[in-house]
This record gives sequence, structure tokens and C-alpha cells, in this order.
Amino acid sequence: MSTLAPRAGRTAGPDGPPGTPLGRVLAVVVIGSVMSVLDVTIVHIALRRLSDAFDTTLATIQWTATAYSLALAAVIPTAAWAMGRIGARRTYLTALALFTLGSLLAALAWDAGSMIAFRAVQGLGGGLLMPVGMAMVMRAADPERFGRAMALLGLPVLVGPVAGPALGGWLLDTASWHWIFLINLPVGAVALFLAARLLRPDTPRPGDPAPRLDLPGLLTLSPGLALLLYGLARGGETGDFSAPGTLLPVLAGPLLVAVFVRRALTVREPLLDLRLLRDRTFAVGIATLALFTCGYFGSMLLAPLYWQGVRGFGPTAAGLLVAPVGLTVGVTMQIAARRVDTASPRRLIPAGAALAALGMALTALATGTQDVAPWRVVAAAMLMGAGAGMVLMPTMTTASRSLPKDRMAAASTALGINSQLGAAVGTALCSVVLSTAGPGPDGFRTAFAVAAALLAAAVAPALFLPGRAARAARAR
Repeated sequence: MSTLAPRAGRTAGPDGPPGTPLGRVLAVVVIGSVMSVLDVTIVHIALRRLSDAFDTTLATIQWTATAYSLALAAVIPTAAWAMGRIGARRTYLTALALFTLGSLLAALAWDAGSMIAFRAVQGLGGGLLMPVGMAMVMRAADPERFGRAMALLGLPVLVGPVAGPALGGWLLDTASWHWIFLINLPVGAVALFLAARLLRPDTPRPGDPAPRLDLPGLLTLSPGLALLLYGLARGGETGDFSAPGTLLPVLAGPLLVAVFVRRALTVREPLLDLRLLRDRTFAVGIATLALFTCGYFGSMLLAPLYWQGVRGFGPTAAGLLVAPVGLTVGVTMQIAARRVDTASPRRLIPAGAALAALGMALTALATGTQDVAPWRVVAAAMLMGAGAGMVLMPTMTTASRSLPKDRMAAASTALGINSQLGAAVGTALCSVVLSTAGPGPDGFRTAFAVAAALLAAAVAPALFLPGRAARAARAR
């Protein structure tokens, strides 16, 4: 049993003191996650400035975000194996070190090519932070208060989208682009120190069988995910999926993933345990999140482009206009993730998806009108954010709550892959729609409408989620 689990007879709830096992894990994971979420939101707001700094096109500099996503896709499948091989503590320390090193290198980049390469180093660390951190929290939390623990795990979603755009805009306007990466260094140093001090060693004991690396699985799943994300990003950039450089990765990626799936269902120790999908609640949760993240994360690309490209606002103003949405998501998530311990997920999560779809549809109507008052766009987006807070972390909580502790690592890895694929598909789809319809108000209205349709589609699988989740988990 992992030494990260709470000791018998000792309170380890999320409301307990930092000295409890769960409190220590949460303190470390929240700080590390804040750093990675801040970085992603800051870089999104800085793309135009980086394009000017390196004297290159916006399409080229967008590969700084794509390279990060490709690295994430390549490394996430190894998370469960790495935790079993060297322990969650060592894996998390390695992830923090890679992310911090990548931030330093990105701040020293001398051209677009070096920036893209160093962002990939960041992605290798960032790809492990989320699944490993989530697995440690899920192992340490008890089922009755699982939602409250996951709510605290969702704090970075509150801090990052609120502080990231505003902080990034301020750094760009008052300092230089280098500081959007240098800001990660002190946070990374603190996270490394706390992780080394607070996380208990959980390396396998001598004599324990070490998990074998499923090398054929790694050589099919990681390249398959990377090729698929590359093809989607390329197609989203050009608006054309028929070119060989786009079509071949889009076809080869799913083929490799299909080969992995067929093999994973037959071998004894697959890289990713797909037998988790035999659990009905987990499978329904994955389906709900796949559709919802596709629409939600796909639309995140649109708002900064709209405020800067259509409305003519600078980076700081654009960041401040995006911040209320992140605040709404975070606050609602804190409430909803706690309520899911006692409320019915079957009622809470579909209602949230419907509310998010309504808010996204109103955003589409507002952005499609020339010179609309900015508060109308922000208000509609905040309504969408309230619905998103009711869906994201509560669905992850519901999907994972009833699984055995020894399958939490595999569950967090599957959730991480699912989120990355959903975000990539949604971003590519919104990019293609925007480039096809044009960068004016009509284009943004159409792209936001597509995102609204995806959010609405998530209502259907969410209706099959269980009733009282905590009660069902105790019964199982």
C-alpha cells in the first residue's frame, strides 16, 4: 500500500491541518499545479508579443503551445508506470524539475525554434504534474470526503485563469516577454522544496515486484497521441485537413492508438489499464468530459484573440476581461465539488453542462454583434464559467470515487489523456471554424456557437451518471 495513504485512526480530510497526510499532499500538488496553469494562461495571452519579438508569424509562434501539448501527449501515458516503478514522490519531483528547467530555458530562447524546443521540455514536466498529483490526492482521500479533496485540487483552476492573463499582460506591458517564464522559477523552487520535505517516500520495497514497462504499448500510444495532436494542430492552423502533412498524422495517429487499445485489452500489464472502462461510472464520466473539454478548452483560444484582434485591446486589458470567467469557474467549482459528496451527480452535472452551453451560446450572440458593450460578452462568458465549474471537477470526482486505491494512478492517467485529447480536438475545430468563417465578428460568433453545441452534447452522457455518489461508493 502506498505510504501516501492516511494512517488508520488519524483524520486526513482536506479541512485538516497541513500535517495530515492528505494536507501535505494537497499543499505540494496545489502549488505545482498553480505554476503549470499560470504558465499556460500567460503564454496564451503572450503569443502576439512573442511573434513580434522573434520577428515571425503568429502561425509559427503558436507552435510554442503545440509543442507543449505534443510533449504532454507523449509523456502522460508513462505516468502510471513511473509511479509504480520509482514511486509517486520521485516522479512528482522529476516533473517539477523538468518544468522549472524548461521555464528557465524558454526565458533564454533566442529564436522561435529554440522557444518551441524549450516549451517541449516544459511539456514533459507538465504532462506528469497533473496525473501524478491527482493520483496522490485520490490515494490519500477517503470516499466520503473525496469531493472536498478534489475541490482543493481544483484551486489552480481558480487562481490560474484569474491571475494568469492579468499577470501576463502586466509583465508584457511593463517588463519583457522573458518574465512570463522567469516568474515560474521561484514558484518551482518552492514547490520542489516542499515536495522534498512533505511528501513521504513511497518507493517500492526490496523484494516487491517492479512493474514492467509495456514498451510496445509505449511505442504505439505515445507516438499515436502525438501524431494525432500534431495533425489536429496543423489542420487547425491551416484550416485544411486534406494536405499530406496534415492528413497523414491525422490518420496514422488514431491507427496507432487503435493498435494500442487492442493490445492493452489482452496483455497482463498494459501501459494504460483500459479495463477501467468496464466500470460504468468511470466510462460515463470519461464520455462526459471528452465532449465537455472539447468545447470548453477549445473556446479558450478564442477570447484572447477576440479582445485583441477584433476589439483592439492590449494584453493587460484583454487579460483583465478574461479574468472574471476564470474566477467564476474556480468559485463555482469549489462549491460544486464539495456538493457532489452529498448531492446527486446525475442532477448537478447535466445542469452544469446545460448552463455552460447556454452561456456559450449567449457569448456567440454577443461577439457576433459589432461594437457590443464589453460587459455583455463578459457576463455571457461568466455564465458559461459557472456551468463549467459544475462539470469539470465534479465529473472527475464522480468517475474516480468508487475505484480501488491501487487503480487511482491508472485512472488519473486516463483522465489526463482524455482532457488533452478533448482540448486538442476542440482547439483544432474552433481554429478551423474561425479561419473558415473569417477573423471578424461573424467568425467568432460561429466558433463560439460550435463550442456551445459541444457543451450541450455533454448533457446526454451526464444523464447516466449515478445518484448519490458518496453513498454508492460506500456500498461498493
